[in-house]
Amino acid sequence: QVQLVESGGGLVQPGGSLKLSCTASGSISSINVMAWYRQAPGQSRELVAGITRSGSMRIEEPVKGRFTISRDDAKHTVYLQMNSLKPEDTAVYYCNVENWGGYHYWGQGTQVTVSS
Repeated sequence: QVQLVESGGGLVQPGGSLKLSCTASGSISSINVMAWYRQAPGQSRELVAGITRSGSMRIEEPVKGRFTISRDDAKHTVYLQMNSLKPEDTAVYYCNVENWGGYHYWGQGTQVTVSS
């Protein structure tokens, strides 16, 4: 079992920045991929960015050049640095980890609202 606790969401003006954090506990040695997803009202959940234990990253097109994903395995934490935020980035952001067996665990979600 893996437990995930997210933090860092909030209200920000367009063009602003936020940094999300997600810390894992439990069977942390089993974690391979750490990722962020988001779900806007009325939309399906979508991948934002992911990073493997070896450091390979995937950044989805809508946020490429604006968002950066990183991880600190010593702290069992994954980060999402979000810059140049747009109103369309408004969503609930979910931390996700995948273990070596392909099983996914989800955080409870943190709201990000981009509005003037």
